[in-house]
Amino acid sequence: MELQSWIWLLVGLSFTLYIAIAIWSRAGDTKEFYIAGRGVPPIANGMATAADWMSAASFISMAGIISFIGYDGSVYLMGWTGGYVLLALLLAPYLRKFGKFTVPDFIGERYYSSTARLVAIFCALIVSFTYVAGQMRGVGVVFSRYLEVDINTGVFIGMAIVLFYAVLGGMKGITYTQVAQYCVLIFAFLIPAIFISFLSTGWVIPQIGFGSTDQNGMYLLDKLNSLHNELGFNNYTSGSKSVLDMLLITLALMVGTAGLPHVIVRFFTVKKVSDARKSAGWALLFIAILYTTAPAIAVFARINLIETTNNKTYSNMPTWFKKWEETGLIEFTDKNNDQIIQYSADANKNELIIDRDIMVLANPEIAQLPNWVIALLAAGALAAALSTAAGLLLVISSSISHDLIKGIIYPKVNEKQELVAARISSFVAVMLAGYFGINPPGFVAATVALAFGLAAASFFPAIVMGIFSLKMNKEGAICGMIAGMSLMLVYMLKFKFGWFGGGNSSQWWFGISPEGFGSIAMLFNFLISIIVSKFTKKVPIEVQRLVLEIRKP
Repeated sequence: MELQSWIWLLVGLSFTLYIAIAIWSRAGDTKEFYIAGRGVPPIANGMATAADWMSAASFISMAGIISFIGYDGSVYLMGWTGGYVLLALLLAPYLRKFGKFTVPDFIGERYYSSTARLVAIFCALIVSFTYVAGQMRGVGVVFSRYLEVDINTGVFIGMAIVLFYAVLGGMKGITYTQVAQYCVLIFAFLIPAIFISFLSTGWVIPQIGFGSTDQNGMYLLDKLNSLHNELGFNNYTSGSKSVLDMLLITLALMVGTAGLPHVIVRFFTVKKVSDARKSAGWALLFIAILYTTAPAIAVFARINLIETTNNKTYSNMPTWFKKWEETGLIEFTDKNNDQIIQYSADANKNELIIDRDIMVLANPEIAQLPNWVIALLAAGALAAALSTAAGLLLVISSSISHDLIKGIIYPKVNEKQELVAARISSFVAVMLAGYFGINPPGFVAATVALAFGLAAASFFPAIVMGIFSLKMNKEGAICGMIAGMSLMLVYMLKFKFGWFGGGNSSQWWFGISPEGFGSIAMLFNFLISIIVSKFTKKVPIEVQRLVLEIRKP
């Protein structure tokens, strides 16, 4: 069967499954819409959490980034996995015991203030919209290649699919859809990796093949270092980032993970606190399968790409090259008019520009794997992007309908009206998400990293001190969140969007990238919070009792 037929078949079957699950599990009340009625089994919640967690950034872009920047890309592996452990062990059980629907709910109640709730709503919206931009961009990249449509058209198609099951089913529909999406995405990620590992090294386990030799007896990492040296790039196994920036990016990703509202809300969907711990354990297992495979895919993809394109005649390039070229994600500029592709670290000599977000997607085509494997990967990439996009859109809609409308503007709203408001909010959120997907601030993983920095700068200190400090009051938390978010936004807008005079990497403050600056903003948040709380009123006794109750195992 032709590739396009396989793609339509597998993508069509997966979409049919998602829509069928959404119809079956549609939400009948606000409890089902926001937290799936608190009836999700731990293993199903663990699988749904893993799907929510492994976004387009994890599936499409992470291995692509590692493939291009090598050692420096390890910050994403360390930051995201470490962050999830931090969330699962440190925060999730306590937040589940608190028993509210959303993170702004927790902030508003713990800090006994509508203002605190309002600030938290603003932060949740900023974080979620930044994050969802990366997901919609990922959807557009996949559709543009495999359905052979424009990236923007691909984003619109993804918007329509997400809108259907997010609006209809809420968290209940999203959860069970994500269980199916996890199964699709993990098989889609592993099968090409197994194929390529066996063809390259003789090992069927990619994690082992990654550290072994090729058919000529040369270690793959040594081979890749040699290729990089020939082309003028840094050694793959050595980094170019400063130790400080590496540390701060890793920290920002870790604490940002622990502050992400769409991941935290997952632990509100189970029956008991013990189930929250169990589902966290299952999720770690499911996440580890992909995250330990990604470095191997990165190496395989990089070697295959260089060997397939460099010093090759343009007219003889295989079909996959021409297809990706049509999307605009590969560009060949024949600077010396010899019709031979020269790939080089020297910008003056380099004739090939490759978007990092295509590395995982193009890998099976480069390796000439069977058509059904390529089609399966396309279905998996869409599953990864759509699963996270749906979770984020629910956070956005619940922040508006539950936290803003019911919590602040109109507390007397009835359940039916709130559910309607939630669905309207989802629709508006999808429209805005589509805009950000068409106009993202960077490639997928970098965009997502910014969202983590924003979460670290705003939510993490307020949540941690809300659980583990009896002295943190509303004034301290509010000032801290505003200060941290403001500092991060200014830095991000300056160096990513060119606002406030713009600037390049040589002008970064102390050499810290926007992706790592979330750590600095977080520390600033902590500092401001503690100072302000010292000079303002003490926390009420009833709130202190509430905190002590949350801490009990």
